Amino acid sequence: MRLLYTFLFYLFVPFILLRLLWRGVRSRGYWQRWGERFGFFPALPVSQCIWIHAVSMGEVQAAVPLIQALLIRFPDQAVLVTTMTPTGSQRVREVFADKVLHVYLPYDLPGAVARFLNRTQPRLLILMETELWPNVLLACQARAIPVILANARLSVGSAAGYQRIAGLTRTMLAGVTTVAAQTSVDAARFIELGVPATKVQVTGSIKFDTRLPADVSEKALVLRRQWGTDRLVWIAASTHEGEEAAVLEAFSELRGSEDAHLKNLVLVLVPRHPERFNRVASLCQQRGWVTVRRSEGGLCTPETAVYLSDTMGELPVLYAACDVAFVGGSLVPIGCHNLLEPAAVALPVIMGPHVFECAEICRRLLEAQAAQQVDNAGQLAVAVKRYLSDATLRLETGEKGRLFVQQNRGALQRLLAIIDET
Repeated sequence: MRLLYTFLFYLFVPFILLRLLWRGVRSRGYWQRWGERFGFFPALPVSQCIWIHAVSMGEVQAAVPLIQALLIRFPDQAVLVTTMTPTGSQRVREVFADKVLHVYLPYDLPGAVARFLNRTQPRLLILMETELWPNVLLACQARAIPVILANARLSVGSAAGYQRIAGLTRTMLAGVTTVAAQTSVDAARFIELGVPATKVQVTGSIKFDTRLPADVSEKALVLRRQWGTDRLVWIAASTHEGEEAAVLEAFSELRGSEDAHLKNLVLVLVPRHPERFNRVASLCQQRGWVTVRRSEGGLCTPETAVYLSDTMGELPVLYAACDVAFVGGSLVPIGCHNLLEPAAVALPVIMGPHVFECAEICRRLLEAQAAQQVDNAGQLAVAVKRYLSDATLRLETGEKGRLFVQQNRGALQRLLAIIDET
């Protein structure tokens, strides 16, 4: 099965390169550093390193507290962070500069993986969430490199997919030393896939342990003054294709309502992927909304309706400056993005029906009465209006979310204990 997988991967390499070319039309980062994607780069200037793989920006953001802790805990050890997307690479550089080493993870081809391992010499691999590559895991097993699957989650769909290739899955997971699962449900799914129960621990999500930068409140206050302290602000963050249209439909309904306090509502719109910024800006303008782009440094005037955040890595500040949050990837079948970021700054959280990537956190936020789930643009408008029309409800809901995040911290320390023992 692994030989067939590898053979097919080699066959698909030309199509993978064509995809890189296509994606590079909108995001030039995909045209750069192709050698790294096949394991060609100068050997790292260290004899060994702790290797963390975080596929894209979301996983990098989740890994930030872990990487910071490792830099303190192992000051004499180099830390290598690999990603697979330019946005993930950019976030690593923004947060850590030269404090960590960084290259792209090569494609899961035996030769590329071997070159990568020869040039990096990791003593430990920490895979964030569920980024499983058969040849990477088997090569690590052959070289006696321990592998920790950290912050591990496994949706129903992903588990079913792995079950369909059960032989390859069991062989691949045999190379995992420890699974640090987010929930008991995730742990059970890994055990069903063949990971021995003795290798699985429930540690919780380290996203709870993300600490806000010290200057978040100060920066948020500056932004809020720019938008207008007398105006309510709704943020729709990490949105995908199809979601902006629904958000703008809900926004139009809110601005057109009879409630005077909603007639000058500001929408802060944060698309998930940089290559879509221009299209989303055009969509807002086509709908007739006066739109300001953050990257252009434009100031909000009384006529401004939409503030398009077309920069990266600023979500904590943006959330902290707003009144209510919708988290994207949930009105379309992406699986939803990080619900804890807005909850941590005491915002009421709204999400759509597609939350399979964070189902347990969604369920618990709803139980804590810190969030609301909707199915479509109409329900989204009703939910946003509910919070914006009732300041007491808005503050009480946000505080419940903040306490929920605070009370569930500790996963990072449990994960570090596992690393210490590995």
